[in-house]
Amino acid sequence: MFTRPTNTTKAIRFPFDLLRRDLSEIEDQIRDQARQFDPAVEAYVAYVCNTSGKRIRPALALLAGGATGGILPDHQKLAVTLELIHIATLVHDDIIDGAEIRRQAPTANAKWGNSLSVLLGDCLFAHALTLSTEFPEREISTRIAGAAKDVCSGEIIQTQRRFDLKLSKEDYFRIIEMKTAALFAVAMELGARLNGRSEEIQKNLYEYGMLLGTAYQIYDDCLDLVGDESSVGKTLRTDLNKGKLTLPILNLLGSATDRQREKLNKLLIQKEPIDVSALASIADYEGAIEEAIGTAKGMLTKARENLVGLEDSSHTQGLVQVTQYLDQLLDKCRE
Repeated sequence: MFTRPTNTTKAIRFPFDLLRRDLSEIEDQIRDQARQFDPAVEAYVAYVCNTSGKRIRPALALLAGGATGGILPDHQKLAVTLELIHIATLVHDDIIDGAEIRRQAPTANAKWGNSLSVLLGDCLFAHALTLSTEFPEREISTRIAGAAKDVCSGEIIQTQRRFDLKLSKEDYFRIIEMKTAALFAVAMELGARLNGRSEEIQKNLYEYGMLLGTAYQIYDDCLDLVGDESSVGKTLRTDLNKGKLTLPILNLLGSATDRQREKLNKLLIQKEPIDVSALASIADYEGAIEEAIGTAKGMLTKARENLVGLEDSSHTQGLVQVTQYLDQLLDKCRE
C-alpha cells in the first residue's frame, strides 16, 4: 500500500521518462488523427499538433491508469482526446493573446491569420468530442465534454474580467481551476474510472489533478513575469499587457499602499505594455512572486496527500515525481 509521500530536494529525473514508449505511441496516434481531416485541412492540424507542448495531460491519464491497475487501449484514447482539446484551446489562446511564438515556432495565427486559426481550433474541438463518444461508457464522454465546457467557460470569464481591478483571489482561482485544472483533473479521474476503481479513488485523483493543474497555472503565471523568452520558447509578458490579473499581480496589489496601488492601477488601466521594472519600483514585487510560489507549493503538498491508498508502483511514484518536478520549476522562478 502506498503511504503518504514526502517531498525531496534531491535531483530527480523528468517524471515522464517512465512513459517514454507510451507517449511515443500517443504521438503516433495524434498524427493519425490529423490524417482523419480533409486533405485540405490536414496540414494545418498536423502543424499545431507538432508544436503544442509537453503532453502533460496525456501523461497524467497514462500515469493514473498505470497507478490504478494498468494502461489499457482506452487510456491511450483518453490521452489523445484530452490532448486534442488542449491543443484547440492553445490555438484560440494564441489568437486572444496575440502570441506569435509557441514551442519556439510561429503560432497558427502568426502563420495563417486569426480567421483560419479560429476555425482550426473549432475543428479540433469538434473532432475531440467526436472521439469521446467512442468510449463504451457514456459517462466518460459526458465528463470529457464537461471538462471542455469548463475550459472554454474559464477563458470567457477571464476575458470578461480583463483589466477588472475588483478581481479577487477567489475569482482568480475559480478561473484557473476551470481553464487549466479541469483537464488535469478529468485525466486523473477517468484514468481510474477506466480501471473500475472506486468512487473514492476517482475523487482523490480528481482532486490531485485539480491541485496540480492549479499549481501549474500559478507557475505559468509567474513564468510570464520572470521567464526568458529564448529559453521558455513562447511569447511572454502577454498576461499583464492583456489585462490578465494573475496571482502575483493580485498579491502585489494586496501588499501595496494606497498610493502604490493607485499608481499600479493607472498603469493597468492605460492598457499599454508594462515594463516589469516598473512593477518592481512600485511595491514588493519579489514578495508578490514569492507568495504566489508558496501558494503553488502548498497545493503540490496537498496533491501528494491524495495519492494515499494507491498501490505502491512505478506509476504511483511517477505521480509523486510530477509534483516534485513542478516544485523544482517553481524554485527556478526565484532565481
